[in-house]
Amino acid sequence: MATLFTKIINREIPAKIIYENENVLAFEDINPQAPHHVLIVPKVEIPTINDLTPENVHHVGNLFLAAKDIAKQLGVSERGYRVVMNCNAEAGQTVFHLHLHLLGGRRLSWPPG
Repeated sequence: MATLFTKIINREIPAKIIYENENVLAFEDINPQAPHHVLIVPKVEIPTINDLTPENVHHVGNLFLAAKDIAKQLGVSERGYRVVMNCNAEAGQTVFHLHLHLLGGRRLSWPPG
């Protein structure tokens, strides 16, 4: 069964898409935790970090390259931004399709959570 994110990638479910290339799709989070809160997903389904294999290294690398481009597009690359990847339910992962959260546009505190 396709994940929610795969349905967004396939345009079966609407989302406010802000970035796309052949490997990655990025869209605004429906429950933003910062002025800019973007989800960056690979166009292939990988459920969690625990499911990564050496063959997936390019998928993960593409997520971070997209994050860099999106931060610049949003005007937060110089001021600062955070990227987060949760793994499994206790860490806050609710959609089991690997993804990065990009947060920016305000001062972010540490530690999170």
